[in-house]
Amino acid sequence: MLHKAKKSLGQNFLKSEPALRMMCEAGNITSSDVVVEIGPGKGALTNKLIAQAGKVLAVEKDRALVEILKEKFKEEIEESKLQLVEGDILSFDPKDYGLVDGKYKIVANIPYNITGAIIKRFLSEVSQPSTMILLVQKEVAERIVARDNKESILSLSVKVYGEPKYMMKVGKRFFSPSPKVDSAIVAIKNISKSKFKNIGEENYFFTVVKSAFAHKRKVLKKNLEDITQKDTIESMFKELGLDQKVRAEDINISIWLKISNYLYTHRII
Repeated sequence: MLHKAKKSLGQNFLKSEPALRMMCEAGNITSSDVVVEIGPGKGALTNKLIAQAGKVLAVEKDRALVEILKEKFKEEIEESKLQLVEGDILSFDPKDYGLVDGKYKIVANIPYNITGAIIKRFLSEVSQPSTMILLVQKEVAERIVARDNKESILSLSVKVYGEPKYMMKVGKRFFSPSPKVDSAIVAIKNISKSKFKNIGEENYFFTVVKSAFAHKRKVLKKNLEDITQKDTIESMFKELGLDQKVRAEDINISIWLKISNYLYTHRII
C-alpha cells in the first residue's frame, strides 16, 4: 500500500540503517524493556525495536499508517510484541497502558514542529521514561546539550531531569521526503525528578530560569529583579560566590539548582 508523507504531521521517514542501529544501541534496548515509539511511520525503526525489546508500544496519529502497520506487523501484534495506538502523542498518558516512572523507554524519530512539546510532556507532565532517544533537528539537538557551552531554557529544562548526550548527525538526504535541514540523535538518560523535593520547587525552578532568560542583553542580576528583592539577590550572589556580571547562559545546571533553591527558600512570590 502506497502512502504519501503528510507535511501537516511532520512526516519525514528515516531510511538510514546506521542511524536506526544507533538509536537502538543508544537506548540499550533489551528483552526486559517496554519501548514507546512516537510516530512509527512505515515501521523501519519499529522493526528493529521489536527484535530487541520485550514489547513496543507505537503511537501513530495517521490512520492510513496505522492500517499499513497492522498489516506489516500482524504476527507481532498477535504475539503481543507490538501494540499499536492510534492517537496524538501529546494526549497519550503512559499510565493508561500501565507505564509508570522509570519503567519504560522512548525511542523515536519525532516531528520537528512538536519537539519541544514532546520533551516537556515526558520529562515533566506524565510518568517519566528512564531514557529518551530522540531524532530531532540538528540545531535543536545542539541546543539541548549546549554544544557551544551556552545554556538555554531548553538545555536547562532537559538537564534538570536527565543527562543529555549528542550521539550522531543524520543528514537530510537520509529521509524520505528530505527535510530542509539536517537532524541528529540525542540521548537523554537517567531521567528522574530527584533534584526536586516537591512540586513547588520544580515549578519555581522554571519561574527562575524563565525570568533569568527574559532579557538576553541583561546580566542575571538584573533579570532576577523581576521575581525577587534586590537585597535577596545581593545576599545570594555573595553566598554562592557568583560573578556580578554573569549571564544566565553561562551558568551550569548545578549552580542553577543552588540559585533556584536559594530563591525558593527566600521567595516573595
